[in-house]
Amino acid sequence: MQYQISGKQIDIGDALQTHVRDELGSVVQKYAERPTNANVVFSKSAHEYVCEATVHLSTGLTAQAKAHATEIYAAFDGCSEKMEKQLRRYKRRLKDHHKDRAQPVELSGAASYILASDTGSDDSEPESLQPMIVAEMETKIPSLSVGEAVMQMELAGAPVLVFRNEGKDGLNVVYRRDDGNIGWIDP
Repeated sequence: MQYQISGKQIDIGDALQTHVRDELGSVVQKYAERPTNANVVFSKSAHEYVCEATVHLSTGLTAQAKAHATEIYAAFDGCSEKMEKQLRRYKRRLKDHHKDRAQPVELSGAASYILASDTGSDDSEPESLQPMIVAEMETKIPSLSVGEAVMQMELAGAPVLVFRNEGKDGLNVVYRRDDGNIGWIDP
């Protein structure tokens, strides 16, 4: 497994990098069969250290965890515990869904935009009907079954996931509803 361990505006020493490789490696090997790479980013927010970890599996799924603590090692340990809990919780589902999958998840490119929020009052007319684009980037749309899409959305902690349905070869959306259930849009 490849590791990318970095710090935002802080220095990451060799001892911390070794600790991260050992601990995260044991967690991932225990619960995931074929991890490909892991990205761990440390940053500082006021008096707390923040650790964000992302582990990509060869099946195309991604697990993410984030933790805060006053010490950098404690922040990583909290993040590692969250990652372990996620992978442990979904180990059976990962095995069940991907037992027959011989190929990794296919990804398609798509444009992704971030639009500026409307800060004007409700009474005034907008200057134009075109929204102001704050950022434009490319995102990947995975080809998944509905069950895999729900699992990927939950592993990533995302409120919504757009995916290409393997069964029907069309774009679908799964999202977390306000009542806690999962919604599925199949146009």
